[in-house]
Amino acid sequence: MDAWLLWLIASGLFAAGEMASLDLVLLMFAGGALGGMTVALLGGPVVLQLVGFIVVSALLLVLVRPLAKRHLVDRTPEQLDGVAVLIGRTAKVTEAVDGHGGRIRLGADEWTARSQYGGEHFPVGTTVRILQVDGATAVVGDALELE
Repeated sequence: MDAWLLWLIASGLFAAGEMASLDLVLLMFAGGALGGMTVALLGGPVVLQLVGFIVVSALLLVLVRPLAKRHLVDRTPEQLDGVAVLIGRTAKVTEAVDGHGGRIRLGADEWTARSQYGGEHFPVGTTVRILQVDGATAVVGDALELE
């Protein structure tokens, strides 16, 4: 079996192992194996292939991994997902909203809504702010009071 094919297989195995570890180390080794494969394709001896593997892996570990890890790990906790992204957004009332129910339009979506306090009433056309989401119902308050 040709040496370049062995390096390609090793690269695939490192990449597959990365899916289990998610630490970005094995992925850098996969890149190093591609470096070894390149040397093998150029006809270099096994010693040079190993040197290519070590040098490329080391460069990737030192230069690329910290940037990739910072990009992937450090920014993820700040991202909101699910209904949390709706909190604080404003919407228009399409069916009068009070403590028992109503409807609002948020972009192209229409939501059931109720006011935060039982005595609040928002007529059609009023701009309200989403304060929380309770199941499939947006709990809203006066958008002007909260600014």
